[in-house]
Amino acid sequence: MARAPLIAITGPARGAFGPRLLVALAVRLYGGRPLQVRPGDTPKRLTYQGVVVTGGHDVEPVLYAAEPEVEPNYDRARDALETEVIQDALDRGLPLLGICRGAQLLNVCRGGSLFQDLHSHRHKTSHRWTVLPLKTLCVERPATMIARLLGPGRHRINSLHNQAIDRLGEGLRVSGRDLDGIVQAIEDPRADFLLGVQWHPEFLIYLRRQRALFRALVGHARALA
Repeated sequence: MARAPLIAITGPARGAFGPRLLVALAVRLYGGRPLQVRPGDTPKRLTYQGVVVTGGHDVEPVLYAAEPEVEPNYDRARDALETEVIQDALDRGLPLLGICRGAQLLNVCRGGSLFQDLHSHRHKTSHRWTVLPLKTLCVERPATMIARLLGPGRHRINSLHNQAIDRLGEGLRVSGRDLDGIVQAIEDPRADFLLGVQWHPEFLIYLRRQRALFRALVGHARALA
């Protein structure tokens, strides 16, 4: 029997208890062992076979060579930690799931940039933040990882973000957008499992298709355990 893979779950030094608990629950549900990683930890001293970068603070725009356009809500210690973890996962070919901010930071680590304020980009959807699946994901291509996991067509998702992906990072492709054309899913077709989603699947784990993201992550990590 294969050993249960260790999944690093990154986040801030304080807070975000609910999302991290739900991610850990989803990881355990599919046979993984969650490892909470915070600023102050040294990733190089840790052993893990998969990564989930959770949502939260805005990514500091200096990381993609831009000036701040909104009131700062940054966490530099977290940016540094998660950048190191993402780069480690990229270097070692580890399965990685970026959630909301995690998807944005993955894109930045690949040389991409972000929209810092989405208000002027929303025309068909509301600005309301909600953990409920009240917004629409349009899966763009059938031959993508997100299409294989969720199915093609449209799906209901939630929305807890005010920033999103602008210029796409190297090697990444868009596999899902919302009704305003805002990027909702990115992936690297050359990787076994490298996926970023703009919504929060951990708040939707009561839906089988949303749990599929965590099942696939743990499954790919198990092969490395």
